[in-house]
Amino acid sequence: MDKPGSDKIVTIFGGSKCTEKSVEYQQAREVGASLAEAGYTICTGGYLGVMEAASRGAREKGGRVLGIVMNQFKHEPNRFLTDKVATNHFYERLQNLITRSVGFVAIRGGMGTVTEISLVWNKLQTGVIDRVPLVLLGECWKPVVNAWQQQLVVSDAEVGLLDFASTADEAVQIIRSRTS
Repeated sequence: MDKPGSDKIVTIFGGSKCTEKSVEYQQAREVGASLAEAGYTICTGGYLGVMEAASRGAREKGGRVLGIVMNQFKHEPNRFLTDKVATNHFYERLQNLITRSVGFVAIRGGMGTVTEISLVWNKLQTGVIDRVPLVLLGECWKPVVNAWQQQLVVSDAEVGLLDFASTADEAVQIIRSRTS
């Protein structure tokens, strides 16, 4: 296994419960394929839904797919992974998803996805990690971020650390333009 930062890895966050027919699955598959074609390694949490779709898209294009899996989980990782890193705790898993990556794409999911976005965003806000793209893909994100701004203490400058994309192509273009 390569050391973190030895190649261009993009982590894709998203829900585990979407099906093959869902918009999120299709977006993730397209993002995974396009990033793999551009020479990026895809990194995900390694299981179903968006994670499987991004992994599948990348593998279909001959790309490398890294899954950060949990020893505590009883179910098997998705079959599209080329490499696995097993972790014992959620925070260790999150750290592995973050520290290896030159950029992030988040696709609609649940509270796990919100946790992942929040941790990356906070690390960007506090300068713990260098400025990298954190792309929120899909129409769901702007209203969510607007609600956070209205209900919490979130400044325009902090929102400026986020990138918003409506399509998979747009998300990939943001990643490519900011990590080349």
